[in-house]
Amino acid sequence: MSLGALVLSLADNKQLLGLRYAEWATRAPSLEADIAAAAMGLDDLGHSRVLYGCLDPLGDDPRDPVRESNAASYLNLAFFDESFASWGHFVAANAVLDTAFSVMLQAMVEGSTEVLKTRLRKMLMEERYHFLHGRSWLRAGIDQAPLTAAWQEALEWFGPPDGEVAQLHSSGALALGPGELRARLEERLDSAAPELQFDWASWDARRRRSRPGQIDERTFGMLRGLEENRYAAARV
Repeated sequence: MSLGALVLSLADNKQLLGLRYAEWATRAPSLEADIAAAAMGLDDLGHSRVLYGCLDPLGDDPRDPVRESNAASYLNLAFFDESFASWGHFVAANAVLDTAFSVMLQAMVEGSTEVLKTRLRKMLMEERYHFLHGRSWLRAGIDQAPLTAAWQEALEWFGPPDGEVAQLHSSGALALGPGELRARLEERLDSAAPELQFDWASWDARRRRSRPGQIDERTFGMLRGLEENRYAAARV
């Protein structure tokens, strides 16, 4: 995996997470949580646009025309394939996956690639509120199943000990390797990851996930609409 492919994976996941947050803007357990869901959704949609915008300066844009018609071409985690089934899924994504993405953002900002160091730094400040919100709800308690699934997918997304992320760390492009990313995530959440099994032989290195599947048709249509509006000619 190139650095551009990792940035694209982060961008795709941020975009899907933003949409999934927004779906709960009127369904959360309290008015304050409704407002937080809407605000965090807008943040992550904005962050995804910044990340997509880094691909051209990197000179490494792995997007191809198949993304126009094939939902499986998106590099998102399986956790975002469908709308969150419960508030517990929302909290698991907010606390674990959103924080995992922030840990990777920090590794990019502290790495050697200038465009990432300069463009992504502000995101880390904006993500602090996401972290505090997720940690607060996580401490209130949620079902174990979505929490375990979120940990599994976060650590799979970091990749195997000797994989591409490890190589990017060795080259200086990332300040942290897979083991250090995991340790940083556990430190942030003040919690050790549950006991998990990883089958790296069946892991999809391009999509950084082991579970098959793709974005649901309704959400894929929304994504295509976002892209069309972004590149549409301005009307006068």
